[in-house]
Amino acid sequence: MNTQRVWFAFFIVLALTLNFGFFIGEIDNPLHHNSYELFLTLVVSLIATVLKVGDRSHMGAVLLATSLVADLQLIMAATIWGYSSEVTGHVSPAVMASIVSLAGGAMLANLTSVVLLLSETIQLKR
Repeated sequence: MNTQRVWFAFFIVLALTLNFGFFIGEIDNPLHHNSYELFLTLVVSLIATVLKVGDRSHMGAVLLATSLVADLQLIMAATIWGYSSEVTGHVSPAVMASIVSLAGGAMLANLTSVVLLLSETIQLKR
């Protein structure tokens, strides 16, 4: 068993489930979305990306690309939330909709990673 793959699979699935938990709720209601959950999703997603950096296979490159997309969207969502709450003093429904939309894009990238990981696992011969 390849422990690096186990850890990557663990962190990418954890990032997907945390992202899903953040995404659920009314898109424009800040009370339905927790900033700590977004932050934790970002941290877990960054860990998954770091775990994929050393893989030199074609599938590894695609998985790294999907992780980088998720990271970028989560960073943008966290930046918008931080700017909005610190500079303007509150998060408006329109801003919250943008944050949740970015997190939804990251969730789609994480879902793509999980599907690719599962397809690669199914194709492995023992």
